[in-house]
Amino acid sequence: MKKVLLTVCLLLCSGMAFADGNAFTPLNFDETPSVAPTQAAAPTKTVSAPQTEEALGNGNIQNAILQLDNAQVDIRNDLLNLKTKYADVDAQYKLVKNERSALKKQINAVEKRINAIDKAKEKIRKNMI
Repeated sequence: MKKVLLTVCLLLCSGMAFADGNAFTPLNFDETPSVAPTQAAAPTKTVSAPQTEEALGNGNIQNAILQLDNAQVDIRNDLLNLKTKYADVDAQYKLVKNERSALKKQINAVEKRINAIDKAKEKIRKNMI
């Protein structure tokens, strides 16, 4: 129990110690040389200040979020395609199922007619004898 309380106190105190954040703030100095008035003004390249790690980290996180969004859009498109294929196959299945049941009814009707004709022939034969 003492270890748990000690660990909790340590975690709370360590959080307060790092609450200040990064105390170092980089200074951005312009490193372009000034042009003397007697010299011709040649086009100079400006040197950009180095990016801080925080800016790079945010860019990487934003890039990762964009990639995840793009992947999610692609997966949703695939899902939509699969749903349309499923709907087509389901419609074909229902059509074939209905056609099968209609053909089965026709087969039963024809078999009944054949059986009725056979019975009628048997009656006629019995009546002839």
